[in-house]
Amino acid sequence: MSFTIYPAIDIRGGKCVRLFQGDYAQETVYGESPVEVAAQWVKEGASWLHLVDLDGAKNGMPTNFPLMKEIAESVEVPIQVGGGIRSLETIKAYVDAGVARIILGTVAVEDPAFTKQALEQFGSKLAIGLDCRNGYVATRGWLSDSEVKAVELAQRLVEYGAETFIYTDIARDGTLTGPNTEEIVQLARETGKQVIASGGVSSLADLLELARHRSDGVEGAIVGKALYTKAFSLREALAQAKGAGSTC
Repeated sequence: MSFTIYPAIDIRGGKCVRLFQGDYAQETVYGESPVEVAAQWVKEGASWLHLVDLDGAKNGMPTNFPLMKEIAESVEVPIQVGGGIRSLETIKAYVDAGVARIILGTVAVEDPAFTKQALEQFGSKLAIGLDCRNGYVATRGWLSDSEVKAVELAQRLVEYGAETFIYTDIARDGTLTGPNTEEIVQLARETGKQVIASGGVSSLADLLELARHRSDGVEGAIVGKALYTKAFSLREALAQAKGAGSTC
């Protein structure tokens, strides 16, 4: 059973950046060209890419769509995209652009009826992004907190047809303090669906710990700052994941 490593490419103002704990005021630019960054990750062995339109997440509508489309057309691996996706038209536009998986975040909390409709129409092409503080889902580019617990929302969305969740612990994102493995595993076990871990991965040991829960439904991990700061290389991460996956 495989464990997938998703190199993260967060786009703001047309550049590849990383935020600290989702704070737009604490931004580090890691690449002027997200297209070139994507090509580099694929060259190093990535089998998937994770892209986020940070401007779109904040504004509530796709802002960097042309870049996302260019990346989808230029790499030979599937990509998943999130950020400001809140209409069926936007989902279809991304599907038509060659995006393999579209992530719904804010809208999954604020408009369950729409989310149900989207899942019925696009099914496995959708993933639900659960961006959480203390177990509760945050929305609108992490700028607003809800009173919805992640596990409860996920269980409701499973009834609508959700198959894939991305769990991000905002307090750990961009901090290199380790992922919230306990809550990630709990979500996978209680939903019975696949969960992709995001936020805080700092070492190969973190990846190994997550990969040990592949049989629980932890399908992979999104890795950003650790790769950009060279805490470890993508090749090392892929080797670790392959070794762990073979023993799951």
